[in-house]
Amino acid sequence: MKILLLLPMILFALMLHSQTIKPDIADPETYLNGLKAELQKEWPKNRTVNIVFHGHSVPAGYFKTPQVNTISAYPNLVLKKLKARFPFAVVNVIVTAIGGENSLSGAKRFKSDVLIHHPDLILIDYALNDRGPGLEKAYAAWNKMIKQAGKRGIKVILLTPSPDQSVKYDDPENKLKKHTDQILKLAAENKVGLVDTYKVFEFLYPDKDNLRQYMSQVNHPNEKGHELIANEIMKWF
Repeated sequence: MKILLLLPMILFALMLHSQTIKPDIADPETYLNGLKAELQKEWPKNRTVNIVFHGHSVPAGYFKTPQVNTISAYPNLVLKKLKARFPFAVVNVIVTAIGGENSLSGAKRFKSDVLIHHPDLILIDYALNDRGPGLEKAYAAWNKMIKQAGKRGIKVILLTPSPDQSVKYDDPENKLKKHTDQILKLAAENKVGLVDTYKVFEFLYPDKDNLRQYMSQVNHPNEKGHELIANEIMKWF
């Protein structure tokens, strides 16, 4: 009898909950199915696949500034892993990242520097530097790039920020966490892919000495840190 009386309340609560649920990000199991099929083709049926990494100093390969360790940065680690998984594929990894840049500048040159390569997939990583312009302007810039890619049928994966050792990670209101939440929102709203780098490094945040083992300087991962990011990207393949 009590269950029958509670039933209308339960149904009402479920209805309210369903109205507030945000759409999920793209499904990792299916989002890149077309691209994965292309990567499996053998000559002469295959074609060149272009993957663009767009962002700031981290994907550009800056380790301890001014050193640029391109080969050990996550775009080229991903290329190495892709070739191990898809030995017949012809893959171009194109890095359009610029050290010190934020997403506002990245959005301005998106058409001329990124779309010009006719990419099959674009990965965007700007959150570390977007603390400067702030959430609202960064949202508009990221959204603009995602929409431009979507109009051309290009798949997109967004990356949340890699570590900055100066951040107080025990503060849930820290700026990197806010940008992370916004990127999750953008991924859900646009049904694109997501690599939650912020979460990948979460096990290191309570111990700064341990975190330092994955960093080449205060805000740049070393190869060990880039490896964590590359492994997370490869989950989409």
